[in-house]
Amino acid sequence: MISRRDFMEIKAQHDRGVYIKDIAADLDVSPKTVSRALKRGSAPPGKRPKARGSILDPYRPFMDSLLEEGVWNAEVILFKLKERGYQGGITLIKDYIRPKRPLRKSKGCVRFETEPGRQMQSDWGEHPVRIAGVPTTVHFCVNTLGCSRRSHFWITDSEDAEHTAEAQQRAFRWFGGATAEVLVDNQKAAVIERVVKNGKTERIVFNEAWLDFLALYGSTGRACKPARPETKGKVENGVGYLKGNFFVMYPEAESYEHYNQLAEKWQTEVADPRVHGTTGRVVSEMFAEEAPHLTPLPPISFDTSYAEERLVAWDAFIEVRANRYAVPDHLCGERVGVRIGLDGTLRVFDGDELVATHSLRPRLEGWVTVPGYHKNLWAAAVSVEKRSLEVYEEVTS
Repeated sequence: MISRRDFMEIKAQHDRGVYIKDIAADLDVSPKTVSRALKRGSAPPGKRPKARGSILDPYRPFMDSLLEEGVWNAEVILFKLKERGYQGGITLIKDYIRPKRPLRKSKGCVRFETEPGRQMQSDWGEHPVRIAGVPTTVHFCVNTLGCSRRSHFWITDSEDAEHTAEAQQRAFRWFGGATAEVLVDNQKAAVIERVVKNGKTERIVFNEAWLDFLALYGSTGRACKPARPETKGKVENGVGYLKGNFFVMYPEAESYEHYNQLAEKWQTEVADPRVHGTTGRVVSEMFAEEAPHLTPLPPISFDTSYAEERLVAWDAFIEVRANRYAVPDHLCGERVGVRIGLDGTLRVFDGDELVATHSLRPRLEGWVTVPGYHKNLWAAAVSVEKRSLEVYEEVTS
């Protein structure tokens, strides 16, 4: 039996959209009791013993500690509570968080909205994790569409120009199209120099490789004003969102590849279906409206590998990252171009011709050879001068 106060609580939670099973769990009664009370429209006559506390009560101190650490996402808190034995639903958690949100630290900022397909905001962040049990600080690039707020992020070990282009290229592939422009902060990977005259920016010198990447996708580059990262607040919020949500749920992984598999799974199952806090709409639904406005992807991908040169030694080997790799012996003494891929692939070029391909490996695993590359060198090495034995006969006689 429920009291008048219990009924008022049932009605209030039901009006807010709380599920009947969660209301029942909160009041420690059966769902049928809640359903009957709502159908009846009042509390039953008589009194019932005072309801016991909510099933959430034992977890409130832990929830408060998460909120103090800046973890406000109900999905993440539910994930953490279930690890500690919580059997309730997410609605109770949301009801607990809601009245506390005014206490959350925030920065005032005037937002601007962009039309569909207009802009992608890009930024880097870093976070301490464990990879294969080893403490590691990973770098992650977040790319967020300015209109729908759909995001993609890629976890890696560096945030230089090559990795920046790779991260943005992966984002375009994830979205299925490119935006008209890409807004970045003033990292050297994209912005080489900002020419200022009389206190105003006169010209921005962008990284040529980054501009080549953008040109392939039909995009242009833009940079935030110095010390004004809030001008790309959508992606800044995305960096914080990942630190307080994804990395809380997944503080470790077996490898970078494994981390990015978890990232794509999380983006599909958590980030895309969520109701965005600013727009008040489901991210995936907004993206469905923005997707037709994206520029189609080019038929080829941008080469994000490192471009360098090497001098081929007399033994037809080149040195790359502390190990030696074989090339055809007719190139001895010549300069060749090398492309070192972010995936560990080494390609060697004689002009525009690809002459060798290897997988990078540690020096301790030995030099990388290819049968047939050094056949001319071996043929020359076995040539031995022949002498007559008469000279020895003269000496001994």
